Amino acid sequence: MPRRTRASLQAEIKDKAGSLPMPASNAIIPPNSSESIPTLLFEDHSKWESYLENSYQNALGVWLKISKKNAEKPTVTYDQALDVALCFGWIDGQRKAFDEQHFIQRFTPRRKNSLWSKRNVDKVAALTQAERMRPAGQAEVNAAKADGRWDRAYSSASTMEVPSDFAEALRRNNEANKFFDALNKTQRYAFLWRIETTKRPETRKRKIDQFVNLLAEHKTV
Repeated sequence: MPRRTRASLQAEIKDKAGSLPMPASNAIIPPNSSESIPTLLFEDHSKWESYLENSYQNALGVWLKISKKNAEKPTVTYDQALDVALCFGWIDGQRKAFDEQHFIQRFTPRRKNSLWSKRNVDKVAALTQAERMRPAGQAEVNAAKADGRWDRAYSSASTMEVPSDFAEALRRNNEANKFFDALNKTQRYAFLWRIETTKRPETRKRKIDQFVNLLAEHKTV
């Protein structure tokens, strides 16, 4: 069998990339139908905040229409919208293209037992310091702290590192190691996120073994 080069591995990976998941925020949870929630635009964060004050308990969610960087008319920004959402116990989800001036971002109430990202843990710390948290948002924080989800918050794709147990398993399988090394950041994160968010040590070990076998066969998750 001819020796595979890094370039040939990357070409093989590129052919498979269209079917890969992209785990981030709530992206791992299939979104509800876009027809089931409204698409709304708010000129600034205060209007978005006013909407949630009246609707956070009853609304299923919204597609928030957000202006792109060079749009003619500014709207609430993504970061502003996320801060407000966290205050009321909501969370961001899927993002979609909309038009030349805007994209739409899905915001919904946080699901029971949903995982927290370290980014949002840090955001809540800043919002708490600024005394912006509302009772609904604080209740979600308290629940996450009580059941351990707060301490198990996962890293973002830009900061997540390969854990030592996974790295050691890869070193013991040269073919898997080479294939993993050739993956792009999103493809690597799909593996790393699943490992980092696994609670039980025995389940984590089993998952690592499964992933090494997948990678050795040049497969992704």
